[in-house]
Amino acid sequence: MTTMRINGFSGMDIDSMVKQLMTAKRIPLDKLNQQKTYLSWQRDSYREMNSKVFNFKSKLTDTFSLSSSMNTQTASVSGDTDAIRAEASSNTAGIAMSVAVRSVATKTTIVPTDAMMVPASTDPILPASKAKLTTALSSLDNYTAATVPADEDKPFVLTINNTRLEFSKTDTISGVISKINGSSANVNAVFDEVSGKFSITSKDFGNKDISIVEDNYGTTRTTKMMDLLKLSGVSHQLGQGSEIEVTTSSGTNVFTSDNSNTFTVNGIVLTALKESERTDPADKTTAKQLSKITTTIDPAKAVDTLKSFVQTYNDLLSLMNSKVDEEKYRDYTPLTDEQKSAMKENDITAWEAKAKSGLLKNDDILKDTITAMRSVINNKMGQLTSMGITTGQYYEGGKLYLDENKLKAALQSNPQQVTDLFQGSGSNYKDSIVGKLSTTMTSTLQKFSDRAGTNRFSGDLSSAFKDESVMGKAMKDYTSRITAMTTRLNDAETRYYQQFSAMESAMSKLQSQSSSLLGSTSN
Repeated sequence: MTTMRINGFSGMDIDSMVKQLMTAKRIPLDKLNQQKTYLSWQRDSYREMNSKVFNFKSKLTDTFSLSSSMNTQTASVSGDTDAIRAEASSNTAGIAMSVAVRSVATKTTIVPTDAMMVPASTDPILPASKAKLTTALSSLDNYTAATVPADEDKPFVLTINNTRLEFSKTDTISGVISKINGSSANVNAVFDEVSGKFSITSKDFGNKDISIVEDNYGTTRTTKMMDLLKLSGVSHQLGQGSEIEVTTSSGTNVFTSDNSNTFTVNGIVLTALKESERTDPADKTTAKQLSKITTTIDPAKAVDTLKSFVQTYNDLLSLMNSKVDEEKYRDYTPLTDEQKSAMKENDITAWEAKAKSGLLKNDDILKDTITAMRSVINNKMGQLTSMGITTGQYYEGGKLYLDENKLKAALQSNPQQVTDLFQGSGSNYKDSIVGKLSTTMTSTLQKFSDRAGTNRFSGDLSSAFKDESVMGKAMKDYTSRITAMTTRLNDAETRYYQQFSAMESAMSKLQSQSSSLLGSTSN
């Protein structure tokens, strides 16, 4: 039985009595807060797993699915090594080639011969200086104000490749460049502060000209935008396409491109860098020097890719297995604020470590994902074993092992077979190991999102949860119930204080009457 402390004139400790009465009433609220805290921990655990799964899927898509990551072929250039660059693709035929670059693709360019200038001062003795990126159009030395004041603030209008652009006299050269480059005119404008020259270059290779038309709006302004930029009457340097001559043991062929310097021949990506030199530079009739292209098999890159795949796969599988099998301590519930206040910091940390253990024990989403991952591997185990990839003992949960020497041998004897198994070929990507695992991860991310409200498009651990998920709705329900119960408890506490205050007042009044009565009888 609890003993109430008696003190003061009235003989009652109201705070202590109300606290004792409210302690029992707060037990259901404490349980609600503990349940909400536990749900919050679970949701955080799902977000951590979402991040791991998202990162694995990103690697599948951005690294393990790329044909270049499994490429066992390397290309080397001898002879004229400055004229061309060669990169072997995964389907390189291995045919030796000799290449002469006849021409390199260029872009149409407009470069004026004169610099844009700005007066250095009003003193005519001082020469004009070259303009800067910060120079306004109206500050250029060839700018003249309109004879009719009303026309002065009207915009300059240029139509570049059928794209209409307006410029103000207060626009700086940098601002002019931004407007042009940010438009759909498909050109790049550049200003060189050293030479003081403003130039425009097509974004595409080839001999398509750049069209620039100025509309002066019928104003009386004598200054033209083209004059300010020093582009009036300037000849255009038309771009050209590229052309290479390729010779193999079977013959010679010429390849041309109107809009690129890159060609793919016999599975080799050839990039023309400069026109091949003549065997005698002084005699333009002599033959061009040749760039000789040869290929060799080098499985190192593919081996590194598959080693990384095995390690990444094992890390995710191991983490999921550990979460599913993690011990759950049911006696360790989230601590209330009152419980924490009575404990040391180390004790709180140790307690919560056990309370958070097993948050995803036997989780159905993780178990389904583990099963799906292992199924993808097990269905290809015959081929994988022949390439040196095997699984461990049954108690290792599907862990993969890689025999590097056996894998190298497989890549050297039949690299395409290994590539097709992991990445598929063409439309068969979804049936490959990488494709099926990617599909599995997409499904898992969706399940996480539906249940916990995680972001299936991001692995950010700070991303906000979506409220319209199973756990999001449960969290809102807990919040609503806790708010309602807190209001009721506050009302009850207020009522207790009022009742005890009334009781104390009555007792005080009774005591006063008794004292008066005793005083009158004693007289």
